[in-house]
Amino acid sequence: MTAQLLESVLAPVAGSRDAALAAAVPQRLGRVSQLLGLNLKVVGVRAAVGDLLEIHGPTPLLAEVVASSTDSLTCLPLGRTDGVLVGAPVRSTGGPLSIKVGDALQGRVLDGLGRPVDGGAPLESLPGMVDVVVENSAPDAFTRPRITQQLGLGVRALDSLVPCGTGQRIGIMAGSGVGKSSLLSMIARGTEAEVCVLALVGERGREVREFLENDLGPEGLARSVVVVATSDAPPVERLRAAFVATRIAESFRDAGKHVVLMMDSLTRVAMAQREIGLSAGEPPATRGYPPSVFALLPRLLERAGTSPTGSITGLYTVLVEGDDMQDPIGDTARSILDGHVVLSRRLATSGHFPSIDVLESISRVNSAVTTPQQRGDAGLLRRMLAAHRNVRELVEIGAYVAGSDPDADAAIARRTDIDDFLRQDMDDSTSTEDTWSRLAGLVAS
Repeated sequence: MTAQLLESVLAPVAGSRDAALAAAVPQRLGRVSQLLGLNLKVVGVRAAVGDLLEIHGPTPLLAEVVASSTDSLTCLPLGRTDGVLVGAPVRSTGGPLSIKVGDALQGRVLDGLGRPVDGGAPLESLPGMVDVVVENSAPDAFTRPRITQQLGLGVRALDSLVPCGTGQRIGIMAGSGVGKSSLLSMIARGTEAEVCVLALVGERGREVREFLENDLGPEGLARSVVVVATSDAPPVERLRAAFVATRIAESFRDAGKHVVLMMDSLTRVAMAQREIGLSAGEPPATRGYPPSVFALLPRLLERAGTSPTGSITGLYTVLVEGDDMQDPIGDTARSILDGHVVLSRRLATSGHFPSIDVLESISRVNSAVTTPQQRGDAGLLRRMLAAHRNVRELVEIGAYVAGSDPDADAAIARRTDIDDFLRQDMDDSTSTEDTWSRLAGLVAS
């Protein structure tokens, strides 16, 4: 008993002594030896690749070590380098980029490095927050549970013809101005998932508040975590925003929750890596993208999906150049993801929202998350839509002869009902059960 009492008295003293000794250890400072493009060279400080350094200037600047040689470190700044001089003191932070995660993050808006930008309480003051390193590994392939349940997104065209499974990863492919962000905000409000994590990478600064207040709304924001890195942010911050959002989603998944991770857009993440790679001297390859871009995409995308504790359903928008679906980023993303949704500019310009081209969209887990009856109803509607597409020009000029194609005849007769089913207002959210019921009634006769 006496020994336990003595230990309890001496423990705080020993802890205070260790903290005092650690604080008394002199810090070794290095200095900036070169500033060139997006790269900083630092000498005189010891750090590993991935560690953060703090550069003293007009305002403290963080930089991430990306390469190391015998006499210097190559770093990428995580902010603007205005005012930084050669010879500026540099201090090692002792580790890589870390962020705070926890349930209290829901309803908050963060920047690309995980710092709050919504004017709310500091993350340190919130209950249950813990520090985690942003870099993480994907779940082992043999520990991932199979995808067997459908996750309702609240969008009839998706839930019926491109069904999404819990833990699936889907790309939303479209050119600019076709409705990708609006579709994401619609899903954020209507999904059955417990938590939404949104990454807005490379967005226009004007659109961020508009997206939060109008598209997402208070209801959607209340169960969401939003990570924002606007188009004028440094390329390293834009790149890190994707990994910060993924790490936040992983923390909720590790807590046993089912999360929807939405990233707008994956193309701008690739563009940020292209800027970094070219500045580092990488050779440009396909359409100017260096090889590191194509190594980055699977490393990022494979972190979403199922795990033994929870799941992350990933929805990634892909901004294809010139509406070319064979764009290198779009083509690479399709080869990694578990399905893709194609948005049509023709439908968007005709006032059809959401402008989903269901015939060009596909879900690779369709057969695992739907019943034979549901697949039969969806297949019949697809056949009708395909038949109508084949004869549309003939119908428009009055040259189609009724009876030539039974599927086309059925599609023409029910065209209004089909359009009403596929069209949906942004504020309209339909449950999965209602969607399948409406589809069964649509194709019943």
